Amino acid sequence: QVQLVESGGGLVQPGGSLRLSCAASGIIFSIDVMGWYRQAPGKERESVAVITRDGVTNYANSVKGRFSISRNTPAETTVYLQMNGLKPEDTAIYYCNAKSRGLSFWGKGTLVTVSA
Repeated sequence: QVQLVESGGGLVQPGGSLRLSCAASGIIFSIDVMGWYRQAPGKERESVAVITRDGVTNYANSVKGRFSISRNTPAETTVYLQMNGLKPEDTAIYYCNAKSRGLSFWGKGTLVTVSA
């Protein structure tokens, strides 16, 4: 089992920045991929950014050049999402995800609101 706890959400003005953190615990050595997803009101959950065990990253087109995913090394127990140039359409609940041995684990989410 893997437990995930997100932090760092909040209210920010358009153009501002936030850094989200996701702390993983449990059987973390078995994690293959970690990532951030988001769900805006009335919309489906979507992938924002992922990072593999080997450090390969992938981003949604809507956040490329603005968001950056990273993790602490060598412990690899925390994944970060640096969000710059935030837009109102980035408003959503952001969820951390970990994939391990064919299973998918989720955090409870952290709310990001981009508004003037």
